[in-house]
Amino acid sequence: MKVADERPAQAASELDISIVMPCLNEEDGVAECVTKALNWIERSGMRGEVIVVDNNSTDRSAEIAAAAGARVIAEREPGYGAAIRAGFRQSRGKYMVMGDCDNTYDFSDLSPLVGPLDEGYDLVMGNRMTDQLAKGAMPWSHRVIGTPIISFMLRVFTGAKITDSQCGLRAMRRDSIQALNLRTPGMEFASEMILKAMRQNLKLTEVPISYDVRIGEAKLNTIRDGWRHLRFLLISSPSYAFLLPGFLLLFLGIASLVITAAKTSGIDLGPARWEPIFAASIFFVVGINVLMLGLLAKLLAVRSGDVESRMVVFYHRYLGLERMMALAFALLAVGGVLDVWVLIDWLDDSEHNLLPRAAIAQSFIVVAANLLFGAFAAAMVDEHSYERHPLD
Repeated sequence: MKVADERPAQAASELDISIVMPCLNEEDGVAECVTKALNWIERSGMRGEVIVVDNNSTDRSAEIAAAAGARVIAEREPGYGAAIRAGFRQSRGKYMVMGDCDNTYDFSDLSPLVGPLDEGYDLVMGNRMTDQLAKGAMPWSHRVIGTPIISFMLRVFTGAKITDSQCGLRAMRRDSIQALNLRTPGMEFASEMILKAMRQNLKLTEVPISYDVRIGEAKLNTIRDGWRHLRFLLISSPSYAFLLPGFLLLFLGIASLVITAAKTSGIDLGPARWEPIFAASIFFVVGINVLMLGLLAKLLAVRSGDVESRMVVFYHRYLGLERMMALAFALLAVGGVLDVWVLIDWLDDSEHNLLPRAAIAQSFIVVAANLLFGAFAAAMVDEHSYERHPLD
């Protein structure tokens, strides 16, 4: 029989610390983890609790955890993130600690992890990549490939100075973390916490911890969970998913258009005979489309509560619906003029190669259409679109 405690969390000041452990079929290790955590709380002199979140276990994990002294709650939504969030909601401590109950983390001394919170830090990460990493505790693919790559991406995306972004043992201020509105249900929850903490300018630090061989069957799937992390980071970072590729494609498109236009005009560019006619069109059009998607993603992020990025500020200050429409019609006019020029030369049986000029004309027309419709889409998404009149 599973134990379920769905009492609403009381005031955060009632307890000093809450230790939250997500649990899925961990009957072999959960009792030892709970006992170690409770003993540490008693030795520390803090008022605390251990919360075990039973995430649809089919064994006796919930009963064993309750017998060991934990407060057990049930969370039916499957997933690591869903279980942790349920524990956070029910926690009553000013500080919170999260960690797996498979005996990989040592709950017998959490003072080094919790200590920085007293110094003003909001989030303290454990770092398993030390000489305290037990042999066989972490698969080679996670130690050498998965964790370093995701940690590197988070450093680039957020500026966080972390080595082990996937460590599940963390201490945090309850009020700071609750303000992040964490939502992901799976293992990507670990990355979401870091990304949102850095965007909200929370103070983060990392401390070395030990990491032991787990008890029981591992739940992590390298490919599935690795992709979930990468997917979340790209979806949450329009600058890297859209803007960088968009500007790169736009640069290649403009450079190719210049080469094509120069050769069409008879300008000698050296012995090279290559004319990037179709490459210019593809790069130019796709680059503009990707940048428009990036703008929409940035505007949606602002509507979801993020601060305005530099691109959104630029859009509000210099672009907007009316100016983007004007730019679109200008490009449409240029493309139309080039098309008429091509038509006149064709009717006159001109010996000039008309294909490059026609490709440039069609590129301008297609980009103009995309900008026009994209401008309306951006105005629909932009929450300030009815308050701003750029051409007034």
